[in-house]
Amino acid sequence: IGLGLVGFGIFFILFGMLLYFDSVLLAFGNILFLSGLVFIIGFRRTFTFFFQRPKLKGTSFFLGGVLIVLMRWPLLGMLLEAYGFVTLFR
Repeated sequence: IGLGLVGFGIFFILFGMLLYFDSVLLAFGNILFLSGLVFIIGFRRTFTFFFQRPKLKGTSFFLGGVLIVLMRWPLLGMLLEAYGFVTLFR
């Protein structure tokens, strides 16, 4: 279930970017991606991964970008998410 959710999340994010940053598709993709991550590694490990002391900057940018996409500012939100993603997985 988790891999399917992550796969659909990535698909919706890419499809939303292809359709000129459609905010509904991007928001749906973000929610599916994060819920799939929780299904794959579990809630506690997901929480501890995102909220480690050295990764707080990346987490704040990533989750802030998700929040901004949900508030229908897709371009700014995706830029913040991309920076947060790179900072998290560096």
